[in-house]
Amino acid sequence: MSKYKVGCHFIIYGDRPSNDLPGVLTEISAAGYDGIETGDPTAGGRSIEEVNGLLSSHNLVTAGVHTGYGSPEHFDGMIKAAEAAGCGYLMVSGVGGNDSLDDYERAAEVFNEVGRRCNNAGIKLCYHNHNWEFKDFGGTTGIVKLYESTDPQYVHACVDTYWVKSGGDDPAEFLMRYAHRVAYLHFKDMNPDGSFGEVGHGILDWEAIMRAVDEVDVEWLMVEQDRTDKAPNDSITMSCRFMRDVLNL
Repeated sequence: MSKYKVGCHFIIYGDRPSNDLPGVLTEISAAGYDGIETGDPTAGGRSIEEVNGLLSSHNLVTAGVHTGYGSPEHFDGMIKAAEAAGCGYLMVSGVGGNDSLDDYERAAEVFNEVGRRCNNAGIKLCYHNHNWEFKDFGGTTGIVKLYESTDPQYVHACVDTYWVKSGGDDPAEFLMRYAHRVAYLHFKDMNPDGSFGEVGHGILDWEAIMRAVDEVDVEWLMVEQDRTDKAPNDSITMSCRFMRDVLNL
């Protein structure tokens, strides 16, 4: 049995989870996933008890919740949401601007404090990269500055394989370079034209990526494909089948 759990991020479904959560969970469960990642779990107007009950009835759990940069009050709310969902990870994207290294240094102060509060709640705060953090600022990049300016005890890395490649780095090498920071992974592939692709159906080297993954301490491998030209159910099934059957997860 694999030591990893395979999850599916709601993002590929757009607004549908708010309107048809049981239908979405039925598709995710049938595709072979162990859990989900979402934004605010109660965004569709359901109580957290109802959401947790629906997940349980589909043999799924909430692995993590995902949010953008915001105020201390915003993060307090998301920490409470993660606690209520019973998950151990809070992903955050963006630093409130990416025009200079000052943006990353300012955000690092916020993340250090939020990370301490997450840690006290038994949750890991994980920064989710896109490609813009790889912009060069005279010999360093935003992602390097962010990692250097945050406490690894409180601010972890949620590495997105597609966005690392899009940013000009090699996903496997990046994972090895920052193995001590990585706590959570977002998997998606890159099509030859640079668009989002199903895991195992694009140009990323998944054998090399998995060799690197085996060197880091992660529990969840989360399929997080922002968009697809297929029906979402077909897309998530393709990714899960590759991960289960080819990567033996």
